[in-house]
Amino acid sequence: MQQALQQAQQAFDEGEVPIGAVVVIGEKIIARGYNQVEKLQDATAHAEMIALTSAFNYLGSKYLPEATLYVTVEPCIMCAGAIYWSKIGCIVYGADNEYLYPNLSPMQRDIVHPKTAIIQGVLQHECTQLMQQFFQQKR
Repeated sequence: MQQALQQAQQAFDEGEVPIGAVVVIGEKIIARGYNQVEKLQDATAHAEMIALTSAFNYLGSKYLPEATLYVTVEPCIMCAGAIYWSKIGCIVYGADNEYLYPNLSPMQRDIVHPKTAIIQGVLQHECTQLMQQFFQQKR
């Protein structure tokens, strides 16, 4: 998760919503991503999407059953859909996505593959703090 936080910090430094992601197989990071929506002028350029695409390209596969996705904030509906289709083995996230899902989150609504494990709250304080700092600066 520390590596995902580094990606989130890069997004923050570039004026993007500070979300970072890494894809890991075993002990090896095979892909990284951070939000680049403004930079690329692409509404789909979320950290998870960038990391997943990079992982698919690295492995030459459209499925990631042996991989773990570490992401600093709970994935949005779009990213949850991509994660579902990737058949990723595990999702680990830090902060809850309370901005988009004040009552129910995509992870709680089973918008993930049935075989995907979910671990939440890893470095939650650090992930939440970075998001809060970003939005405080924007106001």
